[in-house]
Amino acid sequence: MRTINFIPVSSKKLYIQIYNQILSEIEVGVVKEGEKLPSERELCELFNVSRAPVRQALSALELNGVIYSRQGEGIFVKNSKVLTGNFQTTFFLKLISPEDIVEARMSIEPLIIEFAAIRATDEDIKALQKTIKKMEEETKAGIYVPETDETLHKQIAEASHNDLFIKFMSAISNAMKQQEMWHFIRDRTVTRPDYRDINFEEHLSLIKAIEEHNAKEAVELMTSHMENLYERYWKA
Repeated sequence: MRTINFIPVSSKKLYIQIYNQILSEIEVGVVKEGEKLPSERELCELFNVSRAPVRQALSALELNGVIYSRQGEGIFVKNSKVLTGNFQTTFFLKLISPEDIVEARMSIEPLIIEFAAIRATDEDIKALQKTIKKMEEETKAGIYVPETDETLHKQIAEASHNDLFIKFMSAISNAMKQQEMWHFIRDRTVTRPDYRDINFEEHLSLIKAIEEHNAKEAVELMTSHMENLYERYWKA
């Protein structure tokens, strides 16, 4: 393998630049099929970025069949070109990035739950209790159902009785559904068995705070939940 010369990147869409540079090095044969790429930590140093955009770029490359990972061994080149028939790079790179989604959720959801805790009606609370019970049953069965999680956050927005908050959450949900890379990273991190119980307990605490109309605690719990989500996605 020849020396890899990556250029430090600087822009909001860091992972797109990282993706393109790594793909370019593979396409010209700097790293050949079957050879090992630098580790995530080394790539962070080479690009002078945090782990999040590097992980996004590697996930995108793996989605497109360019690389693959071996647990405990590292990341290897699988193909020197994006495989035809795979999820199209030009499409998903233009979509809202997973980091944008997490960033938006970290900012808006604590505010939404504050109003939900203040304004939730008995009907709102009954709907939330029904959904959290469903999540509990799924967790005990050893499964994670993204739709249940989505429903719970949607119901929290509805409990705020603010139409704009509800639309914000709808837009975020649509972005998550359209972003294939979001699903890819989620399924490799958040859905892991060691996170399922924690995920349920965090949601249960959120619902209890709303039931008690404790806005201060609800905001603190949601802020912590969103920070934990970030940690699980990018640092797990």
